Formats: sequence, C-alpha cells, structure tokens
Amino acid sequence: MNQFKSVQRMLGWLLAIVLSTAIPIADGDAATIENFTAKTTADLIALCNTDPSQSNYVAAIHFCEGFAIGAYQYYLSVAADSPTDRFVCLPNPPPSRDSVKAAFVAWAQAHPGNMTDAPVNSLFRYLGETYPCPAN
Repeated sequence: MNQFKSVQRMLGWLLAIVLSTAIPIADGDAATIENFTAKTTADLIALCNTDPSQSNYVAAIHFCEGFAIGAYQYYLSVAADSPTDRFVCLPNPPPSRDSVKAAFVAWAQAHPGNMTDAPVNSLFRYLGETYPCPAN
C-alpha cells in the first residue's frame, strides 16, 4: 500500500493545477464543485458518473479520466522499477477508457464501503480485482 501513498502525493500537485482553473458549478444532480477535490471515492464516482446533460459534464469527465490515467501511468512507472510488485495487468488489446470507467463506477457502487476511501486506493482495488496479473 506504500505505492498508493506515493501516487496520492503526486496526484496532489495535479489536483492543485486542476483546481486553479475555472470549474463550472454543477446543476441539479451533477457533480458538485466539492467533488473536484477528489478526497473520496464518492467524489471521483460523482465526477465519472456525471450526466452528459449537465453543465459541468466536460470538466467532470476530463477530471475523472485524467485522474485515472495519471494514476495508472504512475503505477506503470513504479511497476517498471519493481516488477515483482506488479498486480494490475491489462489485457492486450486493453479495454476502452469508457468501458473501464463504466465498470469502475459499477464496481464502486457495488462496494459502498469503499466510498469514503481515497479514490486512488479504490481505483487500484478495482483494477487489481478486474485485471490481476497472472501467477508466475
């Protein structure tokens, strides 16, 4: 789990950059401005699951995808230095971004106990369960 702490620190500066830009305030059932802090899995799920008709849809989806891609790229970097710690192995060809996003949202909703956890931890729990590396 120490790798998650490193991921969280790195994502902190990315979050500061994103929050320093203008983010539209949500309408109705859309993700709220507070969700963009991504403090919990519930925050990330709200962003990833924003309805396309909402005014903040583009910002929310880009944040969701950017968060996940950034976390995964960092994981790949760490895993390259320590291959024995690798626990997520995507198939070849990899699944589409939209399919992974939808499956992560469904997984998180089916695991409500994770909603208060750090989003990067839940993301990698999902990835590890869904795309485990084969046993050697």
